[in-house]
Amino acid sequence: MIPTLRNARKTPSVFFALFTALCITTSSVFAADQKLERPVEELEPSLQQAIASVNVVQLLSRNHYRKIALDQESGEKVFQRYLDRLDPNRSFFLQSDIDQFTPYKEKLDSSLKSGDLKPAFEIFNRYRIRAEQRARYMLALIKQGVEKQNLKKNEELIVDRKEQPWLANKKAQRDLWRKQFKDSVLTLKLNNKTNEEIADQLSRRNTNLLRRLHQSKSEDAFQTYINSFTGIFDPHTQYFSPQTAENFDINMSLSLEGIGAVLSSEDEYTKVVSVVPGGPAEKAGQLKPGDKIISVGQGRKGPLEDVVGMRLDDVVNLIRGKKKTLVRLEIISGSSKSSSTRIYEIVRDKVKLEEQDASSRILEFKQDGKNKRVGVIEIPTFYIDFKAAQSGDPNYKSTTRDVRKLLEKLKKENLDGLVIDLRGNGGGSLQEANELTGLFIDQGPTVLVRDSRGRTERQQDPDPTQVYGGPMAVVVDRLSASASEIFAGAMQDYGRALVIGGQTYGKGTVQSIQPLNHGQLKLTLAKFYRISGQSTQNQGVLPDIAFPSLYDGRDIGENKLPDALPWDTIEPIPYRKYSDMKPYLEPLDKKHRKRTDDDPDFVYLNEMKDYLARYENQEKVSLNEEKRKHEIQTMRSQRLTIENRLRKAKGEPLLNNLDELEEAEQEEASAEAKKKKKEADAFIKEAGMVLVDLIQLEKKQTASR
Repeated sequence: MIPTLRNARKTPSVFFALFTALCITTSSVFAADQKLERPVEELEPSLQQAIASVNVVQLLSRNHYRKIALDQESGEKVFQRYLDRLDPNRSFFLQSDIDQFTPYKEKLDSSLKSGDLKPAFEIFNRYRIRAEQRARYMLALIKQGVEKQNLKKNEELIVDRKEQPWLANKKAQRDLWRKQFKDSVLTLKLNNKTNEEIADQLSRRNTNLLRRLHQSKSEDAFQTYINSFTGIFDPHTQYFSPQTAENFDINMSLSLEGIGAVLSSEDEYTKVVSVVPGGPAEKAGQLKPGDKIISVGQGRKGPLEDVVGMRLDDVVNLIRGKKKTLVRLEIISGSSKSSSTRIYEIVRDKVKLEEQDASSRILEFKQDGKNKRVGVIEIPTFYIDFKAAQSGDPNYKSTTRDVRKLLEKLKKENLDGLVIDLRGNGGGSLQEANELTGLFIDQGPTVLVRDSRGRTERQQDPDPTQVYGGPMAVVVDRLSASASEIFAGAMQDYGRALVIGGQTYGKGTVQSIQPLNHGQLKLTLAKFYRISGQSTQNQGVLPDIAFPSLYDGRDIGENKLPDALPWDTIEPIPYRKYSDMKPYLEPLDKKHRKRTDDDPDFVYLNEMKDYLARYENQEKVSLNEEKRKHEIQTMRSQRLTIENRLRKAKGEPLLNNLDELEEAEQEEASAEAKKKKKEADAFIKEAGMVLVDLIQLEKKQTASR
């Protein structure tokens, strides 16, 4: 079992880019290459890969938490997953290709057992042929002249084709490619690019695609195929090729420099999954989960290199670099379907442990004419300096040790209650989650771990001392995962704290790395359960008092991942409840809703939630320039109205346009970020008020007995 749960919420394609942090970039300009004029060469599997595939099959059948029989049904599922990985938007394969591959689907289970990789490689080679044809078609359209595109014609492009049928024939294929090209031209044009600039950027993009196809190695085919198999067990079980395994080890050590962001590949884009607490991107305050990176530049004056369609590891190599050097990222915001882009400047640096420290402050509230003092402890991650602890350093840093010190200080301030802020905390050390729980209970179990054989092991509070026993709330959101869920779940089960905010991520599994003859296998060995017997997997921790969230309805969370292990329950174990919160939940929720119905920040959040729901999941886009302009103007106008409504309610100057908002956000992110962090936001203030309400209700209940 791996005790460290950091970055637990990774999607399957993230594994070699956990922290985009690492070395010197390659040249950003490709010269003409005669090799690209020739068709791509076929790839062949190696004996080492065949042996590794058999080893993976055997290891998963013996050791994985989920037991899956490798039969025709599971083989057909692997076949579909493989096609989805190669052509997720159904833009390459023809129906005739799929028909030709169908016989492989029926015997893929036996091919996996025997290490026969020929079917997988034949499909991969066909994908490369189709992708090459598309790139060459795009280059031919560029040569004809981007100004030849009829942007007045009323056409639409289906953006998400995952549920669309495979392309019926080459005519349908070319028509789709033509529309996709037209969409690229229109997007760049609406970002004020000239025809020459559009032609140059799209030429580079498609030449990069051709180069990537020519540089493909048999390991690319093997890794994609084997991960289509491992993925049917659960989304966190992955095969790492030798090179990917090396990158994974480097990234987990956090020993090199970068921007501190977790990236994944989605269709042709590089997408931001999360931003690492304490890292350069988080401190800059600009990059957000869901943002798509479309180009990367070195320094303030280096040319922006288009990275659409580029391999994820190549994009990572462009972003990572030496400490204190600047990288520029051109992004399309994940919170908008607008064609507009923004450029962020981030100075590379190490993700430092001290930047992830827990911190505290005190908030004051008025209730019944009296001041109530509520302490707030923000915990960005569950950290521990393992090396210092193992070497016997009495001053080694850890979440629990730092929170203990903060609690001792706060208790001297005559606190009425305490709020623990775990928003955005993606996990970390299981040991720290266990020991932190122990600060708020006398003694008892903290979490259960169930292995693939059904054996259950309990983690126990190692210290019988209760450091803080007063009223308490824990604030969580959709990005609170793993160790955060263990702690929040324990506090909820014990009745030690109200859980406030949003449903958590739902990552409740344990992985281990197993070496192979060729690469490594990360597989799920166990599952976490709360002391009440509920799993933290898939469902996460549900709040007692729910706040609105911009993550609602978005593709974030364990339950959004394919083949995620289900939520379930086991037999609970004996534990002592400190109090029963249930009688107070309804009156607390009523008070909360009455207080926030007209609160500017909560009104704004609900309006932004509706705004995102309206525009984020559009199935089609217009290819008519005037219509697209109108759509963007309408969208930006609605956003401006929402922003100005908040500003008016707060007595702030109104904006004339969204450009002013973007400029203001960049200034705040760079110059005022640290100052802003010290100020309590609307969520924490409201969480404090809910806690004060709870204290009052409990006091009345006690007085009436």
